[in-house]
Amino acid sequence: MSRHSIAVIAGDGIGKEVVPAAIACLERIADLHSLSLEFTSFDWGSDYYLSHGRMMPADGLEQLARHDAIFLGAVGSPEVPDTESLWGLLIPIRREFQQYINLRPVKTLDGVASPLAAENPIDLLIVRENNEGEYSEVGGRMYRGLPHESAVQETIFTRLGVSRAARFAASLASSRSGKLTSATKSNGIIHTMPFWDEVVEETVEDYPGVSVTHELVDALAAHMVLKPWTLDVIVASNLLGDILSDLGSSVTGSIGLAPSANLNPEGDFPSLFEPVHGSAPDIAGKGLANPVGQIWSGAMMLEHLGHPQAAAHLQAAFESALRDGRGTRDVGGTSSTSEFTAAVLTAIDAYAPLHRVAAPDGAAVFGTAAP
Repeated sequence: MSRHSIAVIAGDGIGKEVVPAAIACLERIADLHSLSLEFTSFDWGSDYYLSHGRMMPADGLEQLARHDAIFLGAVGSPEVPDTESLWGLLIPIRREFQQYINLRPVKTLDGVASPLAAENPIDLLIVRENNEGEYSEVGGRMYRGLPHESAVQETIFTRLGVSRAARFAASLASSRSGKLTSATKSNGIIHTMPFWDEVVEETVEDYPGVSVTHELVDALAAHMVLKPWTLDVIVASNLLGDILSDLGSSVTGSIGLAPSANLNPEGDFPSLFEPVHGSAPDIAGKGLANPVGQIWSGAMMLEHLGHPQAAAHLQAAFESALRDGRGTRDVGGTSSTSEFTAAVLTAIDAYAPLHRVAAPDGAAVFGTAAP
C-alpha cells in the first residue's frame, strides 16, 4: 500500500466547505486504489492571523516540509489585508519549497454552460512561472503622503526561472499536440519580455517535435475568448499566467471549476494543490460553494504523487456528476455543496470497475479523464 502524508490548510471562507468535500472523495478513491492518505489539518489562515498576528506560526514551513504534499482551500478575509494573507502564507510556501511551476488546466466540462456561443471543446494547459517575474519583492515606496509620493516595483526574470518553466511547458506540449504558445508583451516592455522570448525560444529548440508561437498577451486574451479551442499549452510569466488562467476558467463556465498545482517537479519539496477561486466570504457557510476546483486539485495531487489511474478515476467521477446535471448554482445547477459531493461519491463507486487496472508508468492525465 502506498502511503502519503498530506498537510491540509482549509483556510478561510468556502475553503472550510470545499476542502472536507474533496477529502471525502479522496478517501473513497484511496480505499478503492489501495492508497493510504494521511491528512493532517492546520488551522492557519485569517482567523489565525487575527489571533496571532501572522498567517501561520514561525515554524510553519518546517511543519509543512515533513509532508508529501499540501492541500490548500482558500485564503482571504475582509478583516485581513490581502497583502498579509497572500504574502504571509501562500507566497512563502511557493518560494521556500521552490514550487516554480503553477499548472492550471482549462477544459470544457459536459453539463457546464460556457458563456461562449461556439460549442468547440476547450482543453488547454497554462504553465505559469511561479517564483519570480512581476511578483518579486524588489521595490519600495518613497515620500508617502506627499504630492511627489512614488512607488517602484521591479520585475525579475532569470535565465534559470524562464528556462525551467519553458522546459516544463515544452515537455507537456511534446506529449500532446506539439503546439506551445508563449505569452509576451515584448512590443511594450523592452527589456524583460524580449529576454523571456529569447530564453523560451532557445529552450524549445531542445524539443524537436514542439513549435512555439510568441503571442502578445492582449492578443492572446482575445484569442482565448474568440478561439480558445485552437490553443493547447500556454507558458506565461507569473502575472500574465495568473490573469490568463482566470480568464480561461471563466470562458469554460465558472472560476469555481478551476484547479491548480504549485509544483516542485523534482520532488525535493512538497508541492501544493489548490483551487483557483478565492474564499468567497459572501457565500461562505451557505452550502453554495462549488467543490469541483478543490476536487480536481485533489486529482492533480494524486497524479503528482504517482497515481495517475486514481487521478483519472476521480476526475471521471466529478465530470460524470456534472454531466448528469448535479452541478452547483454557479454552473447552472441546483445542488448544494454536500449534494454535489454525494453525487461524486456515487460516481466514484460506479466507475470503480473501469479504473482498477493501473495506467502505464508516467501516463499523464492532467486535463483529461477516462470515460
